[in-house]
Amino acid sequence: MAVLQAVADDPCGLAELCNRTGLPRATAHRLAVGLEVHRLLRRGSDGRWRPGAALAELAGGSTDPLLDAAGAVLPKLRDVTGESVQLYRRDGVQRICVSAAEPPLGLRDTVPVGSRLPMTVGSGAKVLAAWSDPQTQRAVLADAVFGERTLLEVRRRGWAQSVAEREPGVASVSAPVRDSSGAVVAAVSVSGPVDRIGRKPGSRWAADLLAAADALQERL
Repeated sequence: MAVLQAVADDPCGLAELCNRTGLPRATAHRLAVGLEVHRLLRRGSDGRWRPGAALAELAGGSTDPLLDAAGAVLPKLRDVTGESVQLYRRDGVQRICVSAAEPPLGLRDTVPVGSRLPMTVGSGAKVLAAWSDPQTQRAVLADAVFGERTLLEVRRRGWAQSVAEREPGVASVSAPVRDSSGAVVAAVSVSGPVDRIGRKPGSRWAADLLAAADALQERL
């Protein structure tokens, strides 16, 4: 509760969190990360913790417009494709699944909300990296399975795809989600077994995915 109250007063990084709570560094970090996993806290692109969407959800509402939009749009995309759908935000050189919609039956690619994934593999990583700042791009490309040419193609085409990059047997296609100013704030993805959605998932789902990305932007 002390950590939640400290962050609610004003977003803060680890050093400031320790100062506000009086907790040892390791303890403050462990508690904050645990709260982040359960979406009670979230970290912005500046690395500072803020109150998470789950707090508002527990109170019967949401203070995060992106999550509000996702709640309306992602289930429709899942129903159209019949596949798993995720929404990712970038956090440094990682991406976090902040919302998901799963088909009720069949083999699926489940990514739990709160999961932190690398930015070095997968279509969602390519989208977020393609519109990241130059410093982040350099850090990602140093270890990524894709290169700068791939990011150029993603920006030109407007979407990215991957086959068996994040996990064997899984393919995905992702598109950027923009806010009202046009800045890319997230990546929306459709993923599923390669045997079902094929080795070129973009040719199958890119149009529906881009429509969903537009719907998210309209709500933002």
